[in-house]
Order: sequence, then C-alpha cells, then structure tokens
Amino acid sequence: MAFPNQRIRQFFFPSLTAGFLLRAGCVALFACLFFSQVLIPLHIKGSSMEPTYRNGSFNFCFRWRYLFSSPRRDDVVAVRLAGKKVMLLKRVVALGGEQVEFRNGKLFVEGKKMDEPYVRYPCDWDLSPRRVEKDGVYVIGDNRSMPIENHHFGQVSTKRIMGAVLW
Repeated sequence: MAFPNQRIRQFFFPSLTAGFLLRAGCVALFACLFFSQVLIPLHIKGSSMEPTYRNGSFNFCFRWRYLFSSPRRDDVVAVRLAGKKVMLLKRVVALGGEQVEFRNGKLFVEGKKMDEPYVRYPCDWDLSPRRVEKDGVYVIGDNRSMPIENHHFGQVSTKRIMGAVLW
C-alpha cells in the first residue's frame, strides 16, 4: 500500500510509460479538435454588446447551433470577419426578406416597433428603411448609446455566422 505522500507525488509526477503518453496524446488531440470545431473560445473586446456582454469577458461560440436551423431574431451570434480569429458578437434583429429601420432610436421591423429589453442605454439613431436579402440577417450590438458611425452593424450573409454564443 502506497503512503499518501507517494500517491500525491505519483499524481503530480506520473511515470512516463507508453500507456500514459498515449492517453495524454489522445486527450490533447480531442481538446484541440473540440475547441476548434465545436466550442470556439471568445475573448470579448469592445463595448458594442454591453451590458449583455462586457468588454474583457470570456465566452464560447457553439459552432453546431445552426447546423440544422437558421438564426432567429434576438439570437446573439458570432460573425466571422477574417477566418476564425476575428469575429464580431452581434444580435440578430431582422431576418431575410424583412425591412428594418431605426426611427428616433427605436428599431422597426416591417414597420412594427420591436421590444428590445436587452437595450439599456438611450439611443437617437435614425436609419432609413432597408430590406434584408433572402440569405442574410441584420445584426447589431446591444449598446446603442454609441454614435451610429462608431458601430459595426448591418446585413450579414448567414454563411458568415460561425455559431451562437453559449451563455
């Protein structure tokens, strides 16, 4: 029977047997595949999604969320800009074929004012009506207190959506 201190030493400094190295290699391979194809880690930079997602926080993009479905209104999605390295976190506010506009800071889709409980800061945006293309969605951040010129938003092809934010 091993003494407790020997068990602790064996746990932190295991013998480098062929079986141990094979298991460690399999775990490393699985982790690399899982975190590059299923859950992509996101470090959130910027304030466009505040207060829902804070600058400097950490989350995951679930890549398989839209494998058999399309994004829905109010979903928060990761939009690919350049590969998997540069993505924007945005909220879907209008779907393909719908008309979207801003009047005095209020969002209107198909002429109907939308309820947006996630928007906390006042907004004075005005944006003329525009129709979303059939294979696209209209995305925008939750922080509407920023001037409209400083905000990255607009129509995005559903092919550029990498997945949904996990929480």
